[in-house]
Amino acid sequence: MMKIRISTATPLTLLGGLSPTQFMRRHWQCEPLLVRAARTNLVSPISRARLFALAARDDVESRLVTRTARGRWSLQHGPFARGTLPAMNEPRWTLLVQGVDLHDDATHSLLREFRFLPDARVDDVMISWASLDGGVGPHVDSYDVFLLQTRGRRRWRISKQRDVRLDERAPLKMLRRFVPTMEYVLEPGDMLYLPPSWAHEGVSLDAECMTCSIGMRAPDRGTLAAEIAQRLAEVSADPRLYRDPGQQATVTPAAIPPQLSSFAANGVRRLVAQRDAVARALGEVLSEPKAHVWFRKSEPRLRLGAVALDRQTRMLYDARHVFINGEAVPARGRDGALLRKLADERALDARSVRGASKAARALLVEWFAAGWLRPKNPSREGS
Repeated sequence: MMKIRISTATPLTLLGGLSPTQFMRRHWQCEPLLVRAARTNLVSPISRARLFALAARDDVESRLVTRTARGRWSLQHGPFARGTLPAMNEPRWTLLVQGVDLHDDATHSLLREFRFLPDARVDDVMISWASLDGGVGPHVDSYDVFLLQTRGRRRWRISKQRDVRLDERAPLKMLRRFVPTMEYVLEPGDMLYLPPSWAHEGVSLDAECMTCSIGMRAPDRGTLAAEIAQRLAEVSADPRLYRDPGQQATVTPAAIPPQLSSFAANGVRRLVAQRDAVARALGEVLSEPKAHVWFRKSEPRLRLGAVALDRQTRMLYDARHVFINGEAVPARGRDGALLRKLADERALDARSVRGASKAARALLVEWFAAGWLRPKNPSREGS
């Protein structure tokens, strides 16, 4: 079985000789980090032809950003038939393809190297292909990102500036005034880590430039709370009706009665007071696949050998449950340990599957039939 666990004390070439522990303490959400030769002997995980083919699909999010010689920007959303893209030798255009890891095994394998971070924080791998002078302008992201150069060269200029006002004329969220303080040229294999709120601008220096952006999830508290509350309301509906036998006749009929306000507020408090239910709803929300993700169902198998999670499957766990693609399963004892192992390693060998309880094997068969699991190919790592 492939080794997934990363020792947090071991220095990594990916992090410039820092251990994950050192990186998290010194740089995570604090300071940028430039790593030369973060990946040695790097081969781009995806070809240009394959990337362009993904951009032509309606189940893949893609964008085309172009800039004229006079500095005017335009933004188009895919899908893009190959013939609708600009000519290869035309400068100043960029194709952005989101979630490439969901559709390509080699790109998905990049995420294994970042599993010193919680899976709940990792979003996806976006790949940008740019012609000479291509870019998306200076901007600020609200999330952490690792920018891995895989083909050609790209110049990055960065700044920790406070002025984050946007150019209202631009079709993208582009800074009105960008004052870079540092500049780096990245070659294939180099990587730049940027914490949230660091302004940056990347420009292609070659006729063909490809960059993998490993981006983190950064849900805002309000949205996350709303999604959790919605799930809680669906499973914990309180059937009690509002009653007001003491209501007096009123001369202000449009005013909301204070008793009704108190009734509603008490209902909300009772809803969120269920700590176990909140934790379960959080796991379900965080493991929910993206809207455009769908799984190819398989014929159920009564006997399974080694299995691996499908690259689109999101699987997490807490002390009481495992969560897979938006569903919660109680996880206790040996079965709980087995399912947590599957979540951490994204695969189980045949011996582990054979040793599972009848109930756990039934779950694995169900997930296999749903397309969430697939046979593990011994010749190819299946994370």
